[in-house]
Amino acid sequence: MSAGSRVVVIGGGVIGLSIAFHLAEAGQDVTLLERGTLGSGASRATADVVRSYFAGNPVSSSLAVRSLEAYRAFPTRPGTELPLRQVGYLVLFTEPDQLAAFNADLAAQRAAGVDVELIGAEEAREHNPLIGDLPLLGAAYSPDAYISDTTAIVTAYAQAAELAGAALRTGCPVTAIDPEAGRVQTADGEISADAIVCAAGAWSASLVRCAGVDMPLTEPIEQELLTTDPLPPGTPQVPVTLHAASGLLIRNRDDRLLIGMGYPGADRDSWRRDVAVRLAQTYPSLAGIGLHTAVTGLRDASPDKTAFIGHQPGPPAFLYATGFSGHGLCNAPAAGELVRDLFLDRDPGMDVTALAVGPARTGLVS
Repeated sequence: MSAGSRVVVIGGGVIGLSIAFHLAEAGQDVTLLERGTLGSGASRATADVVRSYFAGNPVSSSLAVRSLEAYRAFPTRPGTELPLRQVGYLVLFTEPDQLAAFNADLAAQRAAGVDVELIGAEEAREHNPLIGDLPLLGAAYSPDAYISDTTAIVTAYAQAAELAGAALRTGCPVTAIDPEAGRVQTADGEISADAIVCAAGAWSASLVRCAGVDMPLTEPIEQELLTTDPLPPGTPQVPVTLHAASGLLIRNRDDRLLIGMGYPGADRDSWRRDVAVRLAQTYPSLAGIGLHTAVTGLRDASPDKTAFIGHQPGPPAFLYATGFSGHGLCNAPAAGELVRDLFLDRDPGMDVTALAVGPARTGLVS
């Protein structure tokens, strides 16, 4: 596409803002449309963790490695930088098949650029002294995990996108799109475009259907993260730690812990009880500590927990970046770069066929 092509990006979370920034920086005329406020969807319901290791998913890991490099070099305002506090990422293995899966996956993770190794139970407890008397067989440890601030990242991308010339319109829900005609209908009227980019997270399904893309997005999932009461004095700082068998994830947040464990589903009270039981079993010193809702929000999801990123050439062109399944904060910079390169027919620097909609991925859902 020629410089100055008009591109409409739908979705004002960290993914859409990264795309808007990279396209505007490349000289395109970008308008971003967000139904609410910037970062008010999945970007609001994150654990503020940026990491590079995604077990069993080297494609997401490769995007995360690339994204982490971009976060470190992000062009913030003079004298500022994105908040990234290195804490490491620890995955606890209590079953033999978890060790086998780690070893089977290791070569692909290393090829993706991930720094991760298998450590013994004793070393795992040195990293996280809160671990109780689990039947711990070992753990995966990756030093490349950071506590960040998603709101700060959203704000930084928004500022960078506007400085590059993008127009960001909030409170502007998209009601329909006509990709063949290059038209986007909003509550405020119609916008014409040389390209439309769907980065609408949990609201993507209807948009990609309008574009005739057979994308097997699953239903949006409601995420809930919990926070504890203040921790007892002397409680150590620990890595971001995942108990592989249960999905219990913890990280320090000021004088408390932030906790996630899967998704609450319809019976939220039962889920919270399960979290409390698992927390006490895994970290006995925290038994009985009060748990409270920290944040809730909808996440987009794909069946294989890997983003869909692809391009239907035009003009008008239709591009998509959705289905990040909770990996969005870790994948956002790379997603923006890939959408830019696909649109401008540049070399994206990686094989993007694993990310696009195609027969292999369309067959994931019957």
